[in-house]
Amino acid sequence: MLSLESELWNEGYEYIACVDEVGRGCLAGDVVACAVIMPKDELIEGVKDSKKLTAKKREELYDIIIEKAIAVGIGSVSAKTIDEINIKRSTRLAMKKAINNLKDKEGNKVEPDFVLIDAEKLDIDKPEKSVVKGDAKCHGIAAASIIAKVYRDRQCIELNNKYEGYKLDKNKGYGTKEHREAIKTLGPSPIHRLTFLKNILSEQKQLSLFGDDNED
Repeated sequence: MLSLESELWNEGYEYIACVDEVGRGCLAGDVVACAVIMPKDELIEGVKDSKKLTAKKREELYDIIIEKAIAVGIGSVSAKTIDEINIKRSTRLAMKKAINNLKDKEGNKVEPDFVLIDAEKLDIDKPEKSVVKGDAKCHGIAAASIIAKVYRDRQCIELNNKYEGYKLDKNKGYGTKEHREAIKTLGPSPIHRLTFLKNILSEQKQLSLFGDDNED
């Protein structure tokens, strides 16, 4: 899990930022990215793709990663922006924000020397490498996936208190059957991604939300 980072450390790079996102496929809420810079040769036992961990284990590892990391940055992009610019561009924007937000425990901004990104290319002004299935191959990307997942899950729990009926605390904005049925019954909330709902909402409801695409 440290082979990618070790290669770069051996080449003289010190601060390697590893980046991952969560929430790309959700129907509601932000897409959230995390960038993390870990100390050289730091390997935290149990860190792997956040999707393969229980919520309890993610919470435990979250605290350990935050404590050990040189710097952590979070970037998020709202449902409204996702509807405006699409999810692909929003994911990249969230990742760029996360890198720009990298700070140490004292709140000082930290600039990475190199960036490892899970399956994306960002065209930033730093050396970068896209790693397919990075959260399964790279310790730092897996750590970033855990931070992003816990951060976003907590965000959804808070949103559930504001937008009741969708059970966001349970489904975390993903398109479960229960969530889809709630959207059909209640209609979308301000934090739903309208462009993701066209197969769920009735034709009449779509017209009221999106207008007639065939109008002159």
